[in-house]
Amino acid sequence: MAEDKKTEKIDETVEKQTKETKKTKVKPDKKVKGEKKSKKQSKTATQIEELKKQITELNGKVDAITDQYIRAKAETANIQKRNEKEQANLVKYDGQHLAKDILPVIDNLERALAIEVSDENGKQLKKGIQMVFDHMNKALKDNHVTEIEAVGQPFDPHIHQAVQTVAVEEGGKADQVVSVLQKGYMLKDRVLRPAMVVVSQ
Repeated sequence: MAEDKKTEKIDETVEKQTKETKKTKVKPDKKVKGEKKSKKQSKTATQIEELKKQITELNGKVDAITDQYIRAKAETANIQKRNEKEQANLVKYDGQHLAKDILPVIDNLERALAIEVSDENGKQLKKGIQMVFDHMNKALKDNHVTEIEAVGQPFDPHIHQAVQTVAVEEGGKADQVVSVLQKGYMLKDRVLRPAMVVVSQ
């Protein structure tokens, strides 16, 4: 019986010491915890700054690529418009080179028709030349090639080429075409060849 009491007393003592040990358990230093937290926050802030820097750089690259794309798109549109205009002009002024090559032939036919003939053979020849001249003129008109008006018109440097000047006659006007040395021609609204003229001054 005495031994049981003794054992019970020992158990109580051990239990008491265990409780005291738990109470006196070393707690972590708050300062150490704060330092760890501060380092972690500093690292996070650095990472955020790096990410912001990367975002700024990427935005700059995106802006540059966007600008290049807009420029390329505008250039492509300009090229397309230019090609369309050139194609339209090719259709509009189709036959321009042929018409230019025919004009000297027309000039020669006119010179031949200006020659006076008296014999029958000459008259027949001139009649044939007149027919060719008329047919060629009709072909030119059918293809929108027209003669530039000159005599009596105000001098226009866009359609007239002054090769000689004369004094203004009484009652006449200055800067007016008084005669034509070589006819000029238009293809629609384009000058094929300016008229070579004499202008009053």
